[in-house]
Amino acid sequence: MLPPNSTLLVTGGAGFIGSNFVLSVVQRRLARVVTLDKLTYAGNPENLAPLQGRDDHALVEGDINDRALVSRLLREHRVTAIVNFAAESHVDRSIDGPGEFVRTNVNGTFELLEAARARAKELGPGGALRFAHVSTDEVYGSLGPTGLFTEETPYAPNSPYAASKASADHLVRAYHHTYGLDTVTTNCSNNYGPLQFPEKLIPLVLLNALEQRPLPVYGDGLNVRDWLYVEDHVDAILLALARGRSGETYNVGGRNERTNLHIVQTLCATLDRLSPAKDGRPYASLVTHVADRPGHDRRYAIDATKIERELGWRASRPFEENLERTVAWYLDHRAWCERITSGVYRRERLGLETR
Repeated sequence: MLPPNSTLLVTGGAGFIGSNFVLSVVQRRLARVVTLDKLTYAGNPENLAPLQGRDDHALVEGDINDRALVSRLLREHRVTAIVNFAAESHVDRSIDGPGEFVRTNVNGTFELLEAARARAKELGPGGALRFAHVSTDEVYGSLGPTGLFTEETPYAPNSPYAASKASADHLVRAYHHTYGLDTVTTNCSNNYGPLQFPEKLIPLVLLNALEQRPLPVYGDGLNVRDWLYVEDHVDAILLALARGRSGETYNVGGRNERTNLHIVQTLCATLDRLSPAKDGRPYASLVTHVADRPGHDRRYAIDATKIERELGWRASRPFEENLERTVAWYLDHRAWCERITSGVYRRERLGLETR
């Protein structure tokens, strides 16, 4: 799928989507990978523990705003492509503290692009350096009851998080058109699956339910999201990286529109079957409606026709099957969940290469 002897610099590769991507690439021997991650609360080196001791993967603790570090890694490892997952991504956190989102998502992307531009210039016309930027459907704003986001949908971000990602997308586009940098951007819908940090809806509901804690649902719970299984997203990014047209954007969605309330109720029903509560009560009895958050977009839905038509991408399994697989993964990895919620994972490091 990728050119022979490819080496990827994957930023944010110890996070949820990034670690799923790195594990897939290295375990399938598609490329060598250098993972660069700041290892903040959402970056967990344990996610990459299966790769310890391999000579085709290195985990480096560092900040994408450190242009000197990025430039050194590009040269020393002879990187052929950057895949940028690094981002602050939780909308609630962006409402409480937007500054860090601008620093990481906007300034950090700028520093990566500058390092990539300099390295591409060093490599010359015969050298190859592709910049793959992973973004979100939230840059498009909120849909009404009908319609889908396409690659031509005007940007209309409604949260500091979405605005910071929109800014990063525009920078990537500008570096392609102004400097000729070989870029490709993907905008995805809501991801779910193994290794997701438990502040997001699905793992939060699962872990709260197992601990018999309230299951918070914003407002009436009828906000609609398009849900994408993380392994399908990884395959889409790989296709865009390997075969996407330079300068293009590809929307990646699961064609699985569900209300938040439906997701919570389905999770509860799945847990009732796979891990019934000791008191026999249905988990849905824990559902608690809370005040809606500011700027809460009503509906997202992606038209993935372009990536399906041009690159042959398809989601692999039905939503319900992947959701049950996700529930089963969390039930089988309670120790991982406990280390995340306790913060132990932040106090330990697994074989890190330091600056």
